[in-house]
Amino acid sequence: MAIPSRTTKTFTVSFPPELARQVEQTAKAENRTLSELFREAFRSYRAQRMRQILRESQAEFQKNNPMGYTEADVPRLIKEHRAEKRARKK
Repeated sequence: MAIPSRTTKTFTVSFPPELARQVEQTAKAENRTLSELFREAFRSYRAQRMRQILRESQAEFQKNNPMGYTEADVPRLIKEHRAEKRARKK
């Protein structure tokens, strides 16, 4: 008989006593379990990290795209480039 796989994974974390007290107080004040509190904390951390990565990517894009071209500009730029190339050949 196969044992069903767990739908959650358990982690063990440790906190300094004062921080642990704050965690427990926060969970109690919000009427949540510690697991719920930590899941929400991780989701918030991950969202913040994704925003940071996006900002860094946008900054890198702007650095490499000083003219501010967008995807919509590509067909026009290709057409202009090809026209210039043809003009130089003549």
